[in-house]
Amino acid sequence: MRRCLLPFIWIASFAAGASPEQAVEAAHRELWSRFVDEHDLILDYVGLKGEIVRPTPEDCREMKPSALSWGVPNEDGPMFNGLYLDAMCSRWLITKDDAIRAKARRLIDGLIKVSTIGKTPGFIARGIAADGRTTYPMGSNDQTTPWLYGIWRYVMDGLPKDEAERQDLVQRFIEQVKVLDSHGWKVPTDGPPSKYRGDFAKPTWEAVPRLLFIMKATHAFTGDASWQQRYLATAHEKVGNGQRERLEICRIGMVFDPGQGERHSWTGSESVICLRGLWEMESDPALKNAYAEGLRHSADLAAKSLPLIEKFDVNGAELFSVDWRVMNAAWKPQHSEAEAVEVALAGLKLQHAASPRMTIEKDYLREPCFAAWVVTLNPDRDFVMSHRAAIEKVITHYDFSRVYLSQFFPVESAWWRMQ
Repeated sequence: MRRCLLPFIWIASFAAGASPEQAVEAAHRELWSRFVDEHDLILDYVGLKGEIVRPTPEDCREMKPSALSWGVPNEDGPMFNGLYLDAMCSRWLITKDDAIRAKARRLIDGLIKVSTIGKTPGFIARGIAADGRTTYPMGSNDQTTPWLYGIWRYVMDGLPKDEAERQDLVQRFIEQVKVLDSHGWKVPTDGPPSKYRGDFAKPTWEAVPRLLFIMKATHAFTGDASWQQRYLATAHEKVGNGQRERLEICRIGMVFDPGQGERHSWTGSESVICLRGLWEMESDPALKNAYAEGLRHSADLAAKSLPLIEKFDVNGAELFSVDWRVMNAAWKPQHSEAEAVEVALAGLKLQHAASPRMTIEKDYLREPCFAAWVVTLNPDRDFVMSHRAAIEKVITHYDFSRVYLSQFFPVESAWWRMQ
C-alpha cells in the first residue's frame, strides 16, 4: 500500500527530511486516500491499510457502545468535515485549483447528507452505519457548529460555482438556524435517550462565541436587521454567575474545562473559528477589537501545546486496535443524556486500555496539530509568524502514512493560513 510497501528506513528518512510543503502534501494525500469514506465524511480512525469496523444498524439502534457513539471510527463526520473546509477554502483562495474546489464540494455533500438522513429537523448525524442510512440518535453542539461554519466558510470564500449553489447552501444554513432558534438554541437529537445534546445559550466559552457567530452569520446571509439587533443584544447581555457580557467571554478567549489534566485544543478550536468568523464579519471597532483580543489569548494558550510533538515517537510500536467493540463490555441501557455520557466514558477507558497507541495519538498528535491551527487563526500576522518555526516543526514531525487518527488534518489549515 503506497509508502507502506517501501523499506522502513526509507519511510523514516522521508519523514525526517520532508519540507513543510512536502509534509502538507503528504498529509493531504493520506487523508483523501484513507480517511474520507464513501459518504464524503472524514473518519476518526482507520488501520494503516484503511481497515474499519463500521457500526451496523443494530449497533445504532441498540446504542452500542453508547448513544453518543464515542469511540467508533465514524463518530465525528460533520465536525471534521466542517473544520477541514477551512483548509480547503484557504487553499482554493490561494491556488484557485479546480481539484481542491471539487474536494471542498465533496465535504459539503457529506455535510448535507448528515443533515438529511435523520427524521428530526435540525438533527446532524455523526456518521452512517454499514447500511448507508442508519445513524446513532445523538449528535451534539460539537457536530452542529462545524456544520454551520463549514457552509459559511465555503459560501463566504466564494467557492459555490453559481448563484443556485450559493442560494441552496444559504437556505440550508438558515433553516438549520431557525430550528435551533425554535428550540431555545438547544441541539436536537434524533430520539431517545434524550431530546437534546448541547446548548448554545449557556454562559460559557464553549457556547458564547458559537451563538454570536450563528446570529451574525445569519444576518450576513439574510440582511435581516432583526438578526443584527438580536446579535448585539446577545453580545452585551450579562450572563452566568459572574454576570459578564458575552462579549467579555469572547475577549478572554479559549479556556479548557476545569479539572481536566489534558489539553484539548481540538474541541476548543470550534469556538475559536467562531471568533475568527465574528472578527471577519464585524465592522464595529470595539467589537472587532474584542474578538481580536480573544483570538490572541486563544493563540497564546494553544501555542503551549506545540512542544508536545517531542513526546510523540514516530517509530512507536504500541498497539492500535480498530476493533471498538471492546467498549461494549461497559454497555448498559441508557435512559438519559447523563447515562449516555457515563456509558460512553466507561467504554472509552476500555478502548484506551486495549489500544495504547490511540491515547498517544490523541495527546501528542491531535493536540499539537489543532493547536498549530488555532495559532494561525489569530489575525495578528506578526504573532503568527513568530510561531512559524514551531508550527513547521509540528507539520514535519509526523509520518502521516503511519498514524491511525485522522486528526492531523489541521496542519493543512495551519499551513495555508500562514501563506
